[in-house]
Amino acid sequence: MSIETERIHRPGLDLSGEWRVTIASDDTLRTSVGLETDDSEWPAITVPGHWQSHPGFATSNGPLLYRREFSLPAPSDGERRFVVVDGIFYQGDVWLDGAYLGDPEGYFIPHAYDVTALSKLDDDHVLAIGATCSPQRDKRNKRNITGVFQHWDCIDPAFNPGGIWRGVRIESTGPVRIDALRVLCRDANEGRANLRLHARLDCDVERPVKVSTFVDGVLTDEQQRTVAAGSNDIEWDVDVRRPALWWPWSLGDQNLTDVRVEVSCDGVTSHSADRRTGLREVAVRDWVYTINGERMFIKGANLAPTRAMLGDATAAGLRRDVELARDAGLDLIRVHGHISRPELYDAADELGMLVWQDFPLQWGYARQIRRQAVRQATEAVNLLGHHPSIVTWCGHNEPLALSVGDGDTFDLKKLAIPFIAGHQLPSWNKSVLDRWLKRAFEKADVTRPVVAHSGILPHLPTLEGTDSHLYFGWYHGNERDLPGFSAALPRLVRFVSEFGAQAVPESAAFMEPERWPDLDWSHLAANHGLQKAIFDERVPPSAFESFDEWRIATQVHQADLLRFHIETLRRLKYSPTGGFCMFALNDSMPMVSWSVLDHERVPKIGYTALAEACRPVIVVADRPPAEMRPGDRLSMNIHVVSDLRHDLQDAVVTARVESEHDDKTWKWEGDIGADECCRVGSIDVVAPFAPGRITIDLTLECGDVVATNRYVTHITD
Repeated sequence: MSIETERIHRPGLDLSGEWRVTIASDDTLRTSVGLETDDSEWPAITVPGHWQSHPGFATSNGPLLYRREFSLPAPSDGERRFVVVDGIFYQGDVWLDGAYLGDPEGYFIPHAYDVTALSKLDDDHVLAIGATCSPQRDKRNKRNITGVFQHWDCIDPAFNPGGIWRGVRIESTGPVRIDALRVLCRDANEGRANLRLHARLDCDVERPVKVSTFVDGVLTDEQQRTVAAGSNDIEWDVDVRRPALWWPWSLGDQNLTDVRVEVSCDGVTSHSADRRTGLREVAVRDWVYTINGERMFIKGANLAPTRAMLGDATAAGLRRDVELARDAGLDLIRVHGHISRPELYDAADELGMLVWQDFPLQWGYARQIRRQAVRQATEAVNLLGHHPSIVTWCGHNEPLALSVGDGDTFDLKKLAIPFIAGHQLPSWNKSVLDRWLKRAFEKADVTRPVVAHSGILPHLPTLEGTDSHLYFGWYHGNERDLPGFSAALPRLVRFVSEFGAQAVPESAAFMEPERWPDLDWSHLAANHGLQKAIFDERVPPSAFESFDEWRIATQVHQADLLRFHIETLRRLKYSPTGGFCMFALNDSMPMVSWSVLDHERVPKIGYTALAEACRPVIVVADRPPAEMRPGDRLSMNIHVVSDLRHDLQDAVVTARVESEHDDKTWKWEGDIGADECCRVGSIDVVAPFAPGRITIDLTLECGDVVATNRYVTHITD
């Protein structure tokens, strides 16, 4: 097909850099938004960024007024001008030359305003933006849709993310502008892929337009439309023949496809938009995912914001987090309680990392946010829907009215009744808001599964739950309880999306370890997430003579919990478990948290344990008790779990039991099926009549594939 439209280059203007800023009082907002204001004495601040990164506003909760002067020649005939604010935390007001443009809300959404008429009045202009991110005083009824940034026990509650955190620009177009473009892959196989496209067009007057779609530079679809003045929504489908499919990194290549949509008027391109996507098909049944028809056991981790000040995160830093997840053998990152920068999703696409995308709602919200939440859910699909890495939308994390934060620790013993009631009884968040969100995501995106809310137990009347959050060994029980719990309630381990334990990081200067044992426990609890009461129960500081000894002990506890939880869940592969997401991969700021990588990305012992437990092939045994008495007999089942896509033929599994007075060896040989958990056999262990320890070493060998494991139990009198 021939290309008949003429492309005209219309330069825009990037307004990133130095702006002037001041506290936004009522008087300031009335008198300081026009050209006549002298702002030379105002502090300078960098945009994009967050105001707390400026020393003069490091503890400020705003609101602040930003100003930027610029010059730009008047637009030519047929040219339109727009002010585009790519990201503001969380709400704002925008003026150009004193004329009010609008009140953007939604931190991850680009906001555009037509300033064509104002641009014709003069070449010199001033753009003023009032930014506000009000603290959420009532944590049970929050109004800002900012997710973990304003309510989480892994970010300092004194932190405020307010500011113009992404770029601001002046954009020039023709008569019609593409205000939003959604590109979704509905289905894909080796013969054909189908793309569903949705565009929101902003037109100056009613006029005919031509919409052209290019796939990898080839004109694939062309159609005539008549659009009205103002906003217009159009949808169309495009088929791609013999597509190069996109796969997760463990299954295949990450082939990416460039889609370009051009809107032209009278043979001249008015505006165009580009999306890089991947052609693949996602399905899930009973929490078992398939990608392009291939069943896949999901090994994942919850991902915190790369930095609490997300505007300061670099493309390299965002990509590094995805690389570290892949280096640990993970298939998926759950972008926990927030929407990140575009560079994170680009990296996930390129590296073949699946993404579970949370909408930024966590815990309790006020009734007034419903309409805004539904709008922002649709905009999230517009913004991110083209990324093949995203395989699930989740509307709300733990929609319970919890007052966790501000140094408070979630205590299941104290909160048992309201916690259980929050799961079992109807509530506005769980029963109303989340249903609206689920419908909004499903309406905007028919290609992906949608989870209304995360971490809700089965409840009446259907006894259906969602994914599970199980904190054995931290908030409740013992980390050894998971196998018995799984056998008793298999429905609750279909997909476990949170489990873990806090551990002290290597980068711990903020804890002032030189003060040991008299650390400022209150400050660490209030501002750095440390849950002292639970540490006193699990790994008590009073039992250690030095800070380093205690730190290592906390990391060992975390590593053991992660290892044995993952081994248990992998042993339940597809029967009934479809996968897991440990909590959590990283820290956003100096914290004592559940992460296995601290805020400087120095690994804890738990990161190594995670990587070992997530290897493509593991050999595991039923876990022995911590202690045995002389003469006790123990029978242990041996399993091999393989995520490989081919059989392991003539594999040899060896089990060797060593004690102070006896050694014994078992050996099995046979085939291990592709993508399956196989029971190899069992071993019997009898504790000798002498104190000491018993070590069980397991080895699997099959060509280049070698897997080892070790279990230890102690004999007591």
